[in-house]
Amino acid sequence: QVQLVESGGGFVQPGGSLRLSCAASGSIFSISAMGWYRQTPGKQRELVALIFRYGTTNHADSVKGRFTISRNNAKDTVYLQMNSLTPEDTGVYYCNAKSSTRDYWGQGTQVTVSS
Repeated sequence: QVQLVESGGGFVQPGGSLRLSCAASGSIFSISAMGWYRQTPGKQRELVALIFRYGTTNHADSVKGRFTISRNNAKDTVYLQMNSLTPEDTGVYYCNAKSSTRDYWGQGTQVTVSS
């Protein structure tokens, strides 16, 4: 079992920055990758970024150069640094952890970008 708790969401003006955190607990050793997905109004849930067991990362084209996924040394906390935010980044952001048998999801944190 893996539990995920997100934090750091909130309101920010266009061009601003925000950092999301995801704290994982439980069977951390079973996780092969962690990442962030978002549910944007009018769209299906989409992948934002992934970080794999040995540190390789993947970012969606829409956020490359603006968002960066990272983690701590213990590999139990994942971050999403979001810069140059636009209204199109508004949505509910979900932390995700992948094991060999299933995916785990956090409850989501709201990010609103508006002037």
